[in-house]
Amino acid sequence: MSETPLLRVKDISKFYGSRTGCRNVSFDLWPGEVLAIVGESGSGKTTLLNCISTRLMPTTGSIEYHMRDGNYRDLFRMSEAERRFLMRTDWGFVHQNPADGLRMTVSAGANVGERLMAIGDRHYGNIRATAIDWLDRVEIDADRIDDQPRAFSGGMRQRLQIARNLVTAPRLVFMDEPTGGLDVSVQARLLDLFRGLVQDLGLSAIVVTHDLAVARLLSHRMMVMKDGLVIEHGLTDRVLDDPREPYTQLLVSSILQV
Repeated sequence: MSETPLLRVKDISKFYGSRTGCRNVSFDLWPGEVLAIVGESGSGKTTLLNCISTRLMPTTGSIEYHMRDGNYRDLFRMSEAERRFLMRTDWGFVHQNPADGLRMTVSAGANVGERLMAIGDRHYGNIRATAIDWLDRVEIDADRIDDQPRAFSGGMRQRLQIARNLVTAPRLVFMDEPTGGLDVSVQARLLDLFRGLVQDLGLSAIVVTHDLAVARLLSHRMMVMKDGLVIEHGLTDRVLDDPREPYTQLLVSSILQV
């Protein structure tokens, strides 16, 4: 693992008037590392993810990203155009609802190809060939390349969204409840696929989930949030097998009792 963090998050807080979204969150994310942010609904995990991914402006704090040129940039000191380019190229964002991350009225191939065009690829043959390759990697038959996502099942849409995000070889992927709403068997297939891609591509990822089984399967490290605060933070197996905070113990025991 690199000695240089890919992402440095320092004292991030987000307030909505008197209500706290998240407060004083700090951590480093390392190349090739998957971090899970877990907690119940309203714990602040999605607010934190949206701040880190620049979809939401934090009230206080800073987030620095290690650019490909070797320099750190404060994400909120970059121009809007620079951030948009980063999101189209070096980052991916996988939404819980695939319709939020796909263009539902264009073909599967076009959904993948648009990301390539965003980084300057204009050769139709190359774009289509790459799209076919990525559909195969996410276990979608190549003969579905001209079908629109609205003709796909929920699991297929989520796999297509993953292909759309990973085709530009990003270094960092954000995932917001990536298996939410999917059947258990579909979830297992999707998680196994994503875990393999993360390992093969050396991706870093931040995964928000309320499902501790998802956190265990995907992540190296996890943060537990409650009322906008990180109350426990450590290696995933340690946190789940030997939780120190009463709230974490309650979360783990509730899963074991299901």
